Amino acid sequence: MIDVTVRDEVAVITLRRPDKLNALTADMRRRLAAAVRGHGDGTAARGIVVTGTGRAFSAGEDIHEAAGQSLLDEVELFHDLTRAVLETQVPVVGAVNGLAVGGAAEWTLCFDSRIGTPSAEYFLPENHIGLSVSNASSQLLRRLVGGRALRLVLDSARLSAAEALSAGLLDEIVEPDTLVATAIGLVHRWTLPGTATAVHLKLLRPSLEEVERAFAAETEAARQVEEAGIAQAGMDRFINRRTA
Repeated sequence: MIDVTVRDEVAVITLRRPDKLNALTADMRRRLAAAVRGHGDGTAARGIVVTGTGRAFSAGEDIHEAAGQSLLDEVELFHDLTRAVLETQVPVVGAVNGLAVGGAAEWTLCFDSRIGTPSAEYFLPENHIGLSVSNASSQLLRRLVGGRALRLVLDSARLSAAEALSAGLLDEIVEPDTLVATAIGLVHRWTLPGTATAVHLKLLRPSLEEVERAFAAETEAARQVEEAGIAQAGMDRFINRRTA
């Protein structure tokens, strides 16, 4: 369900679960974090591109699998995806081929760039489901969209590619057949011989200390909605609506 290939010296990580809109199981999240870490020190690849297959980048957490599981454990798996990206010494670029939902959309917020297609969408449904945000998005979303962050979360907003570009969630929109090549080209441009990219990534990315504080706050928020029963009720509504 996850492919990793090195193409033109860039590691391309592809989510391949199109029948489930590339929804992320717990095992997939572990494998994604390992794949990022395995190509993040600059020895095996100049950078990393993450993309999906089919009409979605990823539908986020696999709610059917997560229902009844510890929400705190689920949240920590998402946190570790963000942690893995921010620990890399190479650029990480999202090639957002379609719908990006929830934790998957939030994961892209820590990427160094996000390139989309005209069919890309960002959907942040957590609030209306009764879940809390994760991936340090309580910090990273504000970093990208400023004062719009609260409204986007509370509205459970769904943004088209053009709206995501205007908001700052996407940096560029290209045609689908050039998406991955454009992302690879950006990595190449940023890692030309003699560039100081590694030190600038460290300087300009959010600090791991700040992100870990956000993780802790988000884990506490997840504990609160779990103990209140809000999260389980929301996941049950989601599952029942999809199976009705």
